[in-house]
Amino acid sequence: MTFTLRPTTPADIPTLHRLMRDFAAYEKLEHRFRITEAGLHDALFGTKPALESVLAEVETTPIGFALWYMTFGTFSGRWGLFVEDIYIEPAHRGSGIGLALFRHMARIAIERECIDMQWNVLDWNTPAINFYRRIGAQRVRGWIPQQLSGQALTELAEGAGNG
Repeated sequence: MTFTLRPTTPADIPTLHRLMRDFAAYEKLEHRFRITEAGLHDALFGTKPALESVLAEVETTPIGFALWYMTFGTFSGRWGLFVEDIYIEPAHRGSGIGLALFRHMARIAIERECIDMQWNVLDWNTPAINFYRRIGAQRVRGWIPQQLSGQALTELAEGAGNG
């Protein structure tokens, strides 16, 4: 299968938004999908872009994407590349597109002298976990992801949470 990778453009926002919604459905997280096309445009192309993105295409039809942003290590003093999401439509999986997307981001990480490239994966997503092991990724041990959201986030911001 022949495919190409190309940078996402402002004209691609509706397509990227649709692919992101499809990804949320795949991950069984549709209830958390809240981003609007305007919000996505601002995140990628606003005055302070927070994200970078590339689309994967087969015969000029977008069938996947990768989104990433830069992180900073306070101990290393170096940048890292954090893969926020990668998605390929089910009909096109297993054709090398995922590998090409990760290679693309790895090249960016090397060009920018990043110390690493990191991402999260849902514990039930065995096909993705197996793919990550095949490309040399290792589980990050010793860290337990934490999240503060909703009412708890609001309460902490308003002064609650005595710790």
